[in-house]
Amino acid sequence: MEHNQDRTVATMKDVAKKAGVSTATVSRALMNPEKVSAATRSKVELAVAAVGYATHSIARHARRSESRTILVMVPDICDPFFSEIIRGIEVAATRQGYLVLIGDCAHQNQQEKSFLNMILTRQIDGIVLLGSQIPFDASIEDPRILPPMVMANEFPPEREIPTVHIDNLTAAFEAVNHLQKLGHRRIACICGPEEMPLCQYRLEGYVQALRRHGVPVETQYIVRGEFTFDAGCQAMKQLMKLPKPPDALFCHCDIIALGAMSQAKNMGLRVPQDLSIIGFDDIELSRYSDPQLTTVAQPRFNIGREAMLLLLEQLQGKAVSNGSRLLDFELKIRGSTAPSLREHD
Repeated sequence: MEHNQDRTVATMKDVAKKAGVSTATVSRALMNPEKVSAATRSKVELAVAAVGYATHSIARHARRSESRTILVMVPDICDPFFSEIIRGIEVAATRQGYLVLIGDCAHQNQQEKSFLNMILTRQIDGIVLLGSQIPFDASIEDPRILPPMVMANEFPPEREIPTVHIDNLTAAFEAVNHLQKLGHRRIACICGPEEMPLCQYRLEGYVQALRRHGVPVETQYIVRGEFTFDAGCQAMKQLMKLPKPPDALFCHCDIIALGAMSQAKNMGLRVPQDLSIIGFDDIELSRYSDPQLTTVAQPRFNIGREAMLLLLEQLQGKAVSNGSRLLDFELKIRGSTAPSLREHD
């Protein structure tokens, strides 16, 4: 009765800990018992009984070669940016008879065991990552057990995973260059999380655009935050307290830009007369703000579809090279940017 005190469902990691072996060994012992020694198999079987691990699901999935199920890992399911990418994935997957499951990395700590357990018990055939983080520690597992993976939207070069995304550096450069062509000189950048590769590329695009026009890069004009409305509001408050506030903002996503725009209006500023604002992503909300938001449009549906097609190629046994697949972006010029009316020092 001891294990019933914890009502959490037992996982393969629990079995591995009890047996004193790796989760990869547990997987082999349960699904391919002929590949492990009798002693190891016995330890695993005793551990399964001790922790109350449900082995019937393993047997069910081991009897078939594929589950026809794809796991899509989303950094934050509440972020509207990801909806069109997911739709692109689902359209491509459904046409080939695959079911799509959504995993929310925002609650990674609670779900990490579940994700890893699904992989080790072969309940999923492949993974599409919409962020740069893998939601489990893949380094400790037998790589032969891991399913094919593709990344959409992000591009961390150090990960050897096929990736579909846009050129974030060039897109940011063009966005800031647009503000400079309008005569803006004091251009601030509201960045997303520093650990995200796409934020690093967008910041570098901002820096390169300033330097191209001979404008010094001032750290006081660079503010970091999460991809939230509140982050845009807080950054706006901080920037407007500067002795020389910016006359234009480049934001790393539309959500941040819309938060900044709302706060600017609360502070009595007119957009775009007093402050030009440009976002990134072209989510649907950007077309319904007042004024409509100038932004970098990503082909989000196509990013999702192309990522899923790459994964399908791997599942069909085709060789898919790692690295970057670039799709085109477009600068959508709308009402939130206008020529500068300020006389610069």
